[in-house]
Amino acid sequence: MGKPRRAAFSLRDLLDIHLHPPMATANPSSDTHIHTVIVVGAGFAGVGAAIALRKAGIDFLMLEKASEPGGVWRDNTYPDCACDIPSSFYSYSFAPNPRWSRMFARQEEIKAYCGDTVSRFGLLPHLRLNCEMHKAHWNEAEKLWQLDTSLGLLRARFVVMACGPMHVPLTPDIPGLESFTGTHFHSARWRHDLDLVDKRVAVVGSGASAIQFVPAIAPQVAQLTLFQRTAPWVLAKMDLHITEQWQSRFARFPWLQNLLRRALYLQFELLNYSLKFPRAIGRLQVAGLKNIARGIKDSDLRQKVTPNFSLGCKRILQSNTWYKTLAQPKVQVFSGIARIEGNTLVSSKGESCEADVIIWGTGFEVAEPPVAQVIFGKSGQALSTHWKGSASAYLGTMLGDCPNLFMMCGPNLYAFSSAFVMIEAQVKFILAAIRSTEAKPHASISVTPSAHQGYNQAVQLALKKTVWNSGCSSYFIDRNGNNSTNWPWTTWYMRWRLARLRPGDFTED
Repeated sequence: MGKPRRAAFSLRDLLDIHLHPPMATANPSSDTHIHTVIVVGAGFAGVGAAIALRKAGIDFLMLEKASEPGGVWRDNTYPDCACDIPSSFYSYSFAPNPRWSRMFARQEEIKAYCGDTVSRFGLLPHLRLNCEMHKAHWNEAEKLWQLDTSLGLLRARFVVMACGPMHVPLTPDIPGLESFTGTHFHSARWRHDLDLVDKRVAVVGSGASAIQFVPAIAPQVAQLTLFQRTAPWVLAKMDLHITEQWQSRFARFPWLQNLLRRALYLQFELLNYSLKFPRAIGRLQVAGLKNIARGIKDSDLRQKVTPNFSLGCKRILQSNTWYKTLAQPKVQVFSGIARIEGNTLVSSKGESCEADVIIWGTGFEVAEPPVAQVIFGKSGQALSTHWKGSASAYLGTMLGDCPNLFMMCGPNLYAFSSAFVMIEAQVKFILAAIRSTEAKPHASISVTPSAHQGYNQAVQLALKKTVWNSGCSSYFIDRNGNNSTNWPWTTWYMRWRLARLRPGDFTED
């Protein structure tokens, strides 16, 4: 594949989509076509599913609520937004991009790669943009899913929910926020129209987004105050510029990049596995402490930014500029924000500062996927009602009350590895499940209650002794204290489990 284009689509492509949407009629709400599969979402998970469906010759439609694909890499445009997984590994194994400009690609390149993949694999005729799903309801009598969308009612035998776990920003309800007279926004809704030069800026949160944008905006602002509840573990980021010579080598000899990808997979697999052992965690923590020491000389500040939990309990972050930025004279680090009094922000320890701008680096709703509120299965109840705050699914993909529905990047599939490993493994499983039922009209496939329960009991039992359940506060743990996010085993085992259907775990009606 050539170098990613700055624009994902040509003008001709965009005109073709908007003037001739797939399966469109004069009145979209009167569309009576029954699709074999509808994919909801055109981020990397949805695009991966769509590619597999097209290769298999299965009729499908892909819905995207925005005006272009890209998912989280379309929505997050904050300064210095980049991936924390090496680019050669953070991409489809069957669609390598030899033209990554850095070891860890920036947002613009990743978004362009997604758009180029959509074009390259012929998905444009199947893509319906500006089409948001409001509700999905299972029709038991017809064995169909009915989707209420912004463009009318759509129907399909199977639905693949590829809505992504990180697309609904979380903004905390801080007492007194209504009294703030300045500007505030979430990092995932970055205000590019707002000039931060010489502004007093408060950043709430020190997670993956803040780690990237704080060093980028610090040179511009008059003062920057970071409010953090808990200091994260931040390791050095082995980022490098990839020269044009190496890009040309990867293009001419694809096996070179494939070899790099395999090496990266092994490295992350070993790292993910090592998080089960205290001695290995201890060695990684030593590396984290050295990273702090390199950037910060003041002992009081070092204490503020040194984590009080085991590395891995929360998401592991990477940066070469985070600690150097926090050590700057115009940057101050406070404990978590407690209240707002006009333009004065007060921390939980009574520290205060004045701010013109508040940037919420407070992450996303992960443990309780919002899409669960609009999926109504066989019982007629919303999926969120069944979950009661603790998401669960069979292999993170199938839901007991939802025949013929598959969830991409579902509960307990997160591992410290590339999301593409999970996506490609899930796609194989989903395709096998669809093929097993597709040829039987008016048939549906569901996971049995015993298989669903047995699998999730095994997951929770395996998680009990992991670092993720060691007691820190993280988005891995839901409001019931249950870990509904992490995969407790190796990704090799994940791929093996998702590579085949166990007939006894399913029923066909």
